[in-house]
Amino acid sequence: MPMIIGLKPSPEQASIIRNELLRDFTLGEVPGFFLWKKDGIVSPNGLLHNTMYGDEQLKQGRKQTMAVIKANSEDVKLLARLMRAEAEGDGEQGMLLVGNVGVNRVLVDCLDFRDIRDINRMVFQNPGGFESTQKGYFYQRARESEIRLAQRVINGERIWPASNSLWFFRPVGDCPPTWYDQQNTGRFKAHCFFSPTGDDCPEVY
Repeated sequence: MPMIIGLKPSPEQASIIRNELLRDFTLGEVPGFFLWKKDGIVSPNGLLHNTMYGDEQLKQGRKQTMAVIKANSEDVKLLARLMRAEAEGDGEQGMLLVGNVGVNRVLVDCLDFRDIRDINRMVFQNPGGFESTQKGYFYQRARESEIRLAQRVINGERIWPASNSLWFFRPVGDCPPTWYDQQNTGRFKAHCFFSPTGDDCPEVY
């Protein structure tokens, strides 16, 4: 992959670059960088670097990740319950994607999420929250495996197509190109994900 030198794209352009890289390799995140793939990583300023990370380096990097939002142990469990209730059928990666959306809603100060400043408010937002909170399964205790997944997204792990997403839903058929005027960024198994523009919500980029 050739090095792109001096590229300083807009937040939306940087997201497009990251998403294109990750269409074949959706693997995780390295601290200090948004996302990484088999043959390259994209840094926060949008520069593409030719860097190959070995598995051991990636494991070490994940351990060093700092939380991107405030969360105590009960917050982590609450997010874990939400991730399971919304996407258990999509497996671990599906639950991580839902977690990405939840963490993004806490991080941003835009659109429907201006007053969402913690995990509890995000989970129980009404209107505009999550349907699963109205069902009994959501209130079952989180498993340790689910808690570990929740901690990963709280620590900043971001996975396409939810890297910059604030919404998702489960369609009957194909993903629509937009949903309430928000752009579709991709699909994972049962769920379609949607992101705002950089102009409407720069914090999510």
